[in-house]
Amino acid sequence: MKKLFSLVLVLFLSVNAVLAEIVMYNTKTGKIHKLSCPSAKSCTVNCIKIDKKEAKARGGVACKKCGG
Repeated sequence: MKKLFSLVLVLFLSVNAVLAEIVMYNTKTGKIHKLSCPSAKSCTVNCIKIDKKEAKARGGVACKKCGG
């Protein structure tokens, strides 16, 4: 039973990791960019790579160019 529970837990966490969308979040402006966005590529000082849900939880808004 423990092995089955462990297997289900690992599968659940794996699915969540696959479904997570990593974005570039500018901590100064609050903008969320897709990693392929030119604005994300040029941001070096205030940008961090985080999950999109976390960026939104921090008050982030989508970039007008890429839709973040």
